[in-house]
Amino acid sequence: MKNSLWKVAIYVVVIITGMLVALPNVLSDRMLAQLPSALPHQRVSLGLDLRGGSHLVLEVDRDSLVTEWLQNLQQDVRSTLEKSQITIASLRRTQSAIEVRLTDPAKVQQAISELNGIANQVQAAALTASDLTIEATGADTLRVLPSEAGLTHRMTQAVTQSLEIIRQRVDQVGVAEPTIQRVGGDRVLVQLPGEQDPSNVRALLGSTAKMSFHLLGREGEPGITMMKDAEDRPYPVQNRVLISGDRLTDARVGFDPNTSEPVVSFRFDQAGATRFAEVTRQNVGMPFAIVLDGKVLSAPVIREPITGGSGQISGSFNVQDANTLAALLRAGALPAKLDVIEERTVGADLGSDAIEMGIVAGLGGFALVMLFILALYGSWGLLAVLALALNVMLTFAGLTMLGATLTLPGIAGIVLGIGLAVDANVLINERIREESRKGRSAFAAIDLGFNKAYATIIDSNVTALIATALLFWFGSGPVRGFAVTMGLGIAISMFTAVSVVRVAMVAIATRRRLKTIDIKPLLPIRLIKDGTTIDFMKARLAGLGISAFLSIGSIVLLFTHGLNFGVDFKGGIQVEVKTSGPADLSAFRSGLGNLGLGEVALQEFGSNDRLLIRLERQAGPETKQTEAVEKVRSEIRVIDPSASIERTEVVGPKVSDELATAGILSVILASLAMLVYIWVRFEWPFAVGAIATLVLDVTKTVGFFSLTGLDFNLTAIAALLTLVGYSVNDKVVVYDRMRENMRLYKSMPFRNLINLSINETLARSLYTSATAFLAMIPMAIWGGSAVESFAIPMVFGIFVAASSSVFIAAPILLFLGDWRTKRKARKAEVSGEVKAV
Repeated sequence: MKNSLWKVAIYVVVIITGMLVALPNVLSDRMLAQLPSALPHQRVSLGLDLRGGSHLVLEVDRDSLVTEWLQNLQQDVRSTLEKSQITIASLRRTQSAIEVRLTDPAKVQQAISELNGIANQVQAAALTASDLTIEATGADTLRVLPSEAGLTHRMTQAVTQSLEIIRQRVDQVGVAEPTIQRVGGDRVLVQLPGEQDPSNVRALLGSTAKMSFHLLGREGEPGITMMKDAEDRPYPVQNRVLISGDRLTDARVGFDPNTSEPVVSFRFDQAGATRFAEVTRQNVGMPFAIVLDGKVLSAPVIREPITGGSGQISGSFNVQDANTLAALLRAGALPAKLDVIEERTVGADLGSDAIEMGIVAGLGGFALVMLFILALYGSWGLLAVLALALNVMLTFAGLTMLGATLTLPGIAGIVLGIGLAVDANVLINERIREESRKGRSAFAAIDLGFNKAYATIIDSNVTALIATALLFWFGSGPVRGFAVTMGLGIAISMFTAVSVVRVAMVAIATRRRLKTIDIKPLLPIRLIKDGTTIDFMKARLAGLGISAFLSIGSIVLLFTHGLNFGVDFKGGIQVEVKTSGPADLSAFRSGLGNLGLGEVALQEFGSNDRLLIRLERQAGPETKQTEAVEKVRSEIRVIDPSASIERTEVVGPKVSDELATAGILSVILASLAMLVYIWVRFEWPFAVGAIATLVLDVTKTVGFFSLTGLDFNLTAIAALLTLVGYSVNDKVVVYDRMRENMRLYKSMPFRNLINLSINETLARSLYTSATAFLAMIPMAIWGGSAVESFAIPMVFGIFVAASSSVFIAAPILLFLGDWRTKRKARKAEVSGEVKAV
């Protein structure tokens, strides 16, 4: 038996390429700069939870979009009918439509025909449709309103235009490596590394920046709207726009030579300059207002015609406000109002702490798994350790090539992937041990060991990948980072643990001219002795009873004690504060409690100088959440000026409801996907046994969340989905051995066959559970708050999943198997009686 040279060459090329791609991630900036230009220089991008920054999700305000559209439409309808000499008795705008009454009922159809000319055809799915619905509502009345296709088209256009304007605004303030992308049909995701002042970001991105110039009139006159300035002084502003801000070409910050206060100087394009000169010439001595997004910035009196095409805005600005205003005017106005519906900010210090914790936990998990594998398999275990090292290296190479972002949950995914990747090595080594005990030669044991383990490895990894794919589909942000790293790790383990290790084992056996493969533990101790004959089915009733008792107890606990829902699912505000000394809880409670924001929950977080502040979801529109967090941040500075805000999370009601629905749906779909896969790969009793056990495993884990009070958030859903995959993975290995034994021992009683299969896979089940447990323990201890809702429940879930394979899934399968056998016997008996008759 020899290795194929072309296969070896391909493996070597893949490994060397992966090493070169991953190399920049471990080099310093100075060393990276010295690398030849022909070599890769790209690094894995770090998520905001590792390097600090702001994450915002903005949504197009549908109501404001419709209102502005209707305002323009009202003028179009009036002018169109007047040009057609159709007399209007009344024309008014409601919240959703333009309602028109004509003096001559006979002209209603003509009016509809004329108004169809202002409608546009837009793409709606695969068809085209009008963006307006124009219909008669009475003998002399008609209604014009945006169609659903038109609204969808406008929303899509608004997001498309907003992406470029937001990008320009971000570029104005010099944020490095921003992420700006569309999310769904009406949302924009913005991630700004290093930007830790959400109020500044919100002012920059949330402002529509629609600037216009108006004359002032008298309060109460027709065509007047009362607007206020920054100091709440009212101004009677004429609705007619003299000149709009879309004629601006530049805006810069300067200082008034008389007052030394910041001012914003602006310049018009040629058409705008001509119009501005005309307007100021016609209205010398008249006050006029410079309006931005419905607020009066300045209301000077026109002293003389302004013919230079430029002007100046002065007011109660500070330098930051002036810079923000100038950046907004230079970038241009957004086509529609954008509301901040989700906001998360991480301080740079917390990000660096997270990197350190992630590295410590990752190295700790790798070291524990490595020592355990060496203890189990001695010198042959070095191949498994090599495969694990290659797995981590190629995972980083894959992340780099995909341009993926590494988050703290992503590090947790790599660590757990290490534990699960060992599963293939354990299966292979245990199979080779079995074949060697049967007297197989070295090459025969290697060949049969890999071939027999291969189907089981495929089945177990597919179940894990199903859970990972659903997590990526329904997750968001850092949780998606976990899904990517986990999925890459599992897929790459198929190459490192199977292909590379096989080539290495064959090479070693060939070079040493081995007659047999003797895989011995490093220490003369075997956790599971060869040929165990434990009668597990004898304890089946006790196992099912205990499991049912714990699951029922978990459900009772869930309804009586409930879950500690995190901000992801219940919405609201969560702020993490670090103080210079022990936090004064009473001062924080008193100060924040007087803000009128509802119940404020405070708790020390990790140490007495860290404080976690939680506020309930604010009633009203999405903007109420961001207004509340600004009040909280301001009050924190008043209570303790030396305090630093390490992390801020703001989730509006719409986002929290969507995340909760997606989380529940993902767990249900994962369970159904497992049911279908096992049903197809095995038989329906196997599928029913696995899903019944899975339900019991998940209920116990949810009960664990309720008992411990851990945050139940998106990270918790990641834990449940991973547990679903892991639990089914464990059962698939036992099921695969049962299927194999059913072909070998066709006359063996089903109970004995189940016991035999469990005993034969007991070592693998115990060793794999131990490696996953060892991999997650450091993450549970040192991973920090960002992953505790994942790592701690996973440690618990690993134990539950391993025990349920033996004491729950197998007894259920035995019951179903016996029931099916008896049913077949009864059918055969009835059939025999019928034939006899």
